[in-house]
Amino acid sequence: MAKKRQETKPPKRKTADTGDVHVEDVMDTKVKKKKIKVEAPIQMQTDEEKTMKKKKKQTQEQTEKTSLIKISDSTCGTEGKHEPDGEEDLSPEERRVLERKLKKILKKEEKKRLKEEGKTAPKTKPSEPIAPQQALDYLTCWAQNRKEWKFQKTRQTWLLQHIFNSEKIPDEKFPVLLQYVEGLRGGARDTTVQKALALVEESGQAPEDGTVQQRAQRAREVIQLLS
Repeated sequence: MAKKRQETKPPKRKTADTGDVHVEDVMDTKVKKKKIKVEAPIQMQTDEEKTMKKKKKQTQEQTEKTSLIKISDSTCGTEGKHEPDGEEDLSPEERRVLERKLKKILKKEEKKRLKEEGKTAPKTKPSEPIAPQQALDYLTCWAQNRKEWKFQKTRQTWLLQHIFNSEKIPDEKFPVLLQYVEGLRGGARDTTVQKALALVEESGQAPEDGTVQQRAQRAREVIQLLS
């Protein structure tokens, strides 16, 4: 008789849900712990690096400032004075660059000091326009010292632009300017005549405007001279 085959029962399986959930929870907990352990040192290292970089930058600026002061002192010293070691090899251009850096550093420190004291740096007053004075000096030199006088197109352009304006060119300077204008040639002469004609025509439309009439009077003199 054939032996009865022994029926093998399949091994009991653990509940998938319970086992999986348990394993996943354990794994998640381990991963979270690893993350916490790894992230904390990284953050501390980053802060430390920032501090080290800041200290390094301050040390570098202080070293550069000391070097610049030495160079500045050696540059301003008397002839024959021995220069600091290592600085005698610098070219004049390199010295100028270092001196400019020194000025910027000193200016920055001055602003910082004033800010800490609750003060503000004094504002420099805007310089007065020098173009009018330079143009009038140019005209005076032409009239009184012709040997030293040199033609300057910029000065002439300014004079011709304001020739009819008594506020820019005083009445005592206008006769001299007429003499100068008499020698004009080419486009400058033609343009000046056209402006004068336009002002005379404008004066007819504004007979009560004193400024317009004053400019028109100058324009008539220019037209009479150049026509």
